[in-house]
Amino acid sequence: MSKAFELTAELRDDKGKGASRRLRRTGKFPAVLYGGRDEARALSVNHNDFFHKLENESFYSTILTIRVGDIEQQAILKDLQRHPAKRQIMHADFQRVLADEKITLSVPLHFLGETDAPGFKEGGIISRMHTEIEISCLPKDLPEYLEVDASGVELDKTLLMSEITAPEGVEINDLSHGRDQPILAIHRPMKEEEELPVEGEEAAEGEVPTVGDTEEEKKEDEPEGDS
Repeated sequence: MSKAFELTAELRDDKGKGASRRLRRTGKFPAVLYGGRDEARALSVNHNDFFHKLENESFYSTILTIRVGDIEQQAILKDLQRHPAKRQIMHADFQRVLADEKITLSVPLHFLGETDAPGFKEGGIISRMHTEIEISCLPKDLPEYLEVDASGVELDKTLLMSEITAPEGVEINDLSHGRDQPILAIHRPMKEEEELPVEGEEAAEGEVPTVGDTEEEKKEDEPEGDS
């Protein structure tokens, strides 16, 4: 069962880069709440509280409760902008959730049985092509993650999206659009390149090829002079 997350936010009137910088200096960051049947609202969110919640994987794929004053709104996190160099959130987008409308969201993939796979036991290397996947469903059907059973993957074989068992009511968007992509593969380790012989090494074995004639061969080919 997904963990319940609550966020306390405030409405903000000031907009623009200058207002956002001033807001961040107070320990908050700008956000926007949009979608549903209401107008978009500009919000301010406590940075440290929000940043701490991001440490939980399920926060990204769970319906959140955003409280503004006495009003609560169900929403999902749709976009997050981070500072390129600092551990700082710059902006967040939240989308309102309605019980009768499908939502589109990326959820993490949890791989099971990788070390039990025949390909791994034969010395193969596991490669994950995707660690999350985009799905569509009603809010009540939203899974925290999707499980992937990799225990049957053989050497030099791949596991496809179509082999994921999605819960009832959940659609995998790539499959809905006819794109069945690989999500995991087990392949043989690359062979180390054979070492090239060190210069002069073959000479000791008498196998150095000669380019042109040797001095002795040249002498033998020289025409004899008149005696």
